[in-house]
Amino acid sequence: MRRTACYVIACALAALVPLLPAARSRRDNTETSSVIFPGWPVSFEGQALKPLAMSEREQRFGRDFPGRIARFTDGKREIIIRWVTQPTRKLHPASDCFEGIGYSVKPSALHVDSNGARWGSFTATRKEERLRVRERIYTDAGDSWPDASAWYWSATGEKSLGPWWAVTVAEKQE
Repeated sequence: MRRTACYVIACALAALVPLLPAARSRRDNTETSSVIFPGWPVSFEGQALKPLAMSEREQRFGRDFPGRIARFTDGKREIIIRWVTQPTRKLHPASDCFEGIGYSVKPSALHVDSNGARWGSFTATRKEERLRVRERIYTDAGDSWPDASAWYWSATGEKSLGPWWAVTVAEKQE
């Protein structure tokens, strides 16, 4: 009888565990609302940035995004910059977005810029339009990832604390 009572109590306690408040991580100690947005950059790779309007679809997506999103041009390229305050699956590979709007996507070799930063890259093609796209995620502290998946696991594992910058550059190819 005693074993049965212990078993029932143990089962009842196990059933209640999912109802307990989640353990707070060191990330939870800082509310995302207390992270102050530093403002958008005025230039990118030596070129002045001009803001572009966000489409209605992009605005809807941005409402639930943990951070901020903006589109820019430097006159030749479109640059999407996202400022991210917490790990999220909403920061997904740019190739997913391009495929979602009708482009075919072909992975390219890792791109290394003049500063030695590594960027994931791909070619996006739709009808006669061909774009070279590259993306990277980084922190002001120097952490950097060439793809969203590597960033996500690093961020959720608290190997990198945000906020993070995610930059996607799309450039027309001739």
